[in-house]
Parts: sequence; structure tokens; C-alpha cells
Amino acid sequence: MTLTGVRAGRGVEFAALTVARVDRLCADAVAITFEVPEELAGRYAFRAGQALTVRAVVEGREERRSYSICSPEGGALRIGVREIPGGVFSTWLVRRVRAGDRVEAAPPAGGFVADLERPAHHVFVAAGSGITPVLSIAATALHCPGSRVTLFYGNRSAATVMFAEELADLKDSAPARVHLVHVFSREARGAELLTGRLDPPRLRALLPALTPVAEVGHWWLCGPYAMVTGARQVLAGLGVPAARIHQELFYVEDPPARAPAGEPRAGASEVTAVLDGRATTVTAGGGVTVLEAVRRVRPEVPFACTGGVCGTCRAKVLEGRAGMRRDYALDPAEIRAGYVLTCQAVPATPRVIVDYDA
Repeated sequence: MTLTGVRAGRGVEFAALTVARVDRLCADAVAITFEVPEELAGRYAFRAGQALTVRAVVEGREERRSYSICSPEGGALRIGVREIPGGVFSTWLVRRVRAGDRVEAAPPAGGFVADLERPAHHVFVAAGSGITPVLSIAATALHCPGSRVTLFYGNRSAATVMFAEELADLKDSAPARVHLVHVFSREARGAELLTGRLDPPRLRALLPALTPVAEVGHWWLCGPYAMVTGARQVLAGLGVPAARIHQELFYVEDPPARAPAGEPRAGASEVTAVLDGRATTVTAGGGVTVLEAVRRVRPEVPFACTGGVCGTCRAKVLEGRAGMRRDYALDPAEIRAGYVLTCQAVPATPRVIVDYDA
């Protein structure tokens, strides 16, 4: 893999980046900083809130995952990784990767972003490793002199807090503009309201008590499915417009998925994928996802988690129908416009055309 072979379109080519350093954040989490050569600086520039998809062969199998960038815009390319019990890839990154190793990475991507150059009050509700993009967004937002940051951060205990030193530094950098609220589920805090999970009852009490809800310009939710969906319900009940709410999932506890747009076909379907302006057609057997079929002929097709969470494999259906098994990444407007997550979309008609460039 050459370091200069990174394509500008949606078709993804990975570059091998050198690990500059690995910092231990807590017992099961690290921050990994990459060196970006000068010739790739433009490709690997990132917006606050975006993620890096990394790829490696682990235990004889190609694996790829997306990890959020934790640095402010203009900073070093750095990701936060928490080890998932039984997770082959996260365990490899947390336990085995060292400075000097080479790790393949695609250019930064993701839509967990907003205009941070205008003064605003940014309120974050995060849990666990959901702090990773929050740290990037909050630090970048504070570059605007008129912006303020309030963070509600849930963890099991003080020992499991990722980026504890960085958060303290953030508070020290602008003490009048940063308010940090730690909530622990397995460690008693001085106030009863700060002991437990960031569930809807607790958020209904915390948010109005500590923030001027109507004056908040941006709400950022990042963490497991139950926390994010619960927080959205609370904010809706408080009258917060949906346009002010940004969300990203880090973990899905496998709740019921949305009803599919069409029942999968028992027989094979013809799938045509448009990627980087080129159309390719392949046959997908019954029950095979669009992504599985397309990968056989277009290995550069974009994807990461394959669990319906990250949204990397998003494409627009131009013809036919495809029903999704799971979907935790698309918003209602995208679904109405015909977008699907191809890792979860199974053809429901004899012919399906999807456009990754749309």
C-alpha cells in the first residue's frame, strides 16, 4: 500500500500511517496518535466530531472499525479506543499496538459535526467512550470566544473515566466557560442526583437545573443506544427543536430494529452499485446484503462497523427496494429520501440500483 494512494471519492483506499504514540487513559482504554506525512496532510485533515476508519488483519481475518478523533481541529490525528470484552479489533489496538507500528487508515469522515465558529452554548451528554468526539468538539468550540461548554459525562466510576486529564485541562483553559458534571453509576458522589445512570429520570432533573435549556444552541448526544434515545426523548419533552440535537451511537444493546422497507427475496437479485462515478453489477443471492454482494467486485466500497451504527456504508436506492435489518445511523429525512445502510440492506426486488456517490 503506497502512502499516496488515497482517493478523493467515496471509494476508500487506505494509507499505512505510523503510530507516533500510545497513551494509556485507564485500564481498558488508550489514545493512539498517528503521524501524517506532509503529502497526505490535506486528505487527513478533519472536522471536530469526525472519525477514522482503521483496518488490519487480526487473527487471520481482515477487520475494520471506525474510532472518533479526539483532538481539536488542526491538532494531531488522535483516536480514543476502549476495549470491548471479546472484541478482537479493539483488544488488538488497546493491548498490542505500539509506537512505530504501521496501521492502515482511511481519510476522516462522519456527520457528527456542526458550525463551531459562531458563538453558542454547547451542551454534551456522553457516556463511556462517547467522550471521544465530544472532547474534539468541545475543545474546538472553545476557540470561539463567545462559546460555552457544559458536559454531562456518565461512567461507572472515576477509575473508568477516559481523558480525565484532558477534561481537567479543558476546564482549566476556560474556567468561566466550561462546566463539567460527572455522573457515576457504581461510585457514590456527594449529591444523590450525580449517582446513577444518565437515564431519562435523571436527565429530566439535571438538565433544567444546570442549563438554560431554551438558550442552548447545540445539544450533542454520544454513547450507547439507550442513553442517546432516552436523552432525545427528554429534550423533546423540554421543547428542544430537533434541528439543535446532534447524536452519535457508540454501542447498541440490540433493541428492535426499524421495520424493513420490504421483505427480502427468496431468490437472487441483480445489484448495481454506483461508486466514484462507475456502475458495477453483481448478482446477490437470497438473504445476502447489498454490501456483501458489492464487496466481491468493488473492494474499495466504503464500510466499517457492519452493524448498522456508523453509517459509513450509506447509499441511495435509485431503483428497486431493499429492506434494512437494523438501522441506527440514518435520520428520518435520509430514509424518506431513499438512503439505506448497505451493510443491513437486503434486496427486496429482482433489481436494485444503489448510488454511493449520492
